[in-house]
Amino acid sequence: MDDYNREALAIEIDLNLPAERVVRVLDRIGSWRGYPAKLRMDNGPEFISLKLADWAEYHDVELEFIQPGKPFQNSYIERFNKTFRTEILDFYVFESLSDVRDKAEAWINEYNYERPHESLNNLTPMEHAANM
Repeated sequence: MDDYNREALAIEIDLNLPAERVVRVLDRIGSWRGYPAKLRMDNGPEFISLKLADWAEYHDVELEFIQPGKPFQNSYIERFNKTFRTEILDFYVFESLSDVRDKAEAWINEYNYERPHESLNNLTPMEHAANM
């Protein structure tokens, strides 16, 4: 998620997400969006890996870890995760991982292009980014 305009940049759906997969997603985002100056994240095993640390050093990206047990330090993503869980993961019974991915992709498009956000003066993330 982009902290500035609250745009959801990716949701990766699978049974597990090792560091190699996280790096692939970040490279995919970086190829069209550019690499960020900083990533803020929790201390999950996929984030504290040497693979991600090497990737960050190579791309000159600072890794900022929240303190363990203090999710409010990453409140935007915690709110995003809660909304996604409530509106997608808890709402549907899925037939396959492809079904989850399809619904997640549709939801991201709605979230970014159609849903106004109070924190953005009731603009969508894409409207807010266009007004920069």
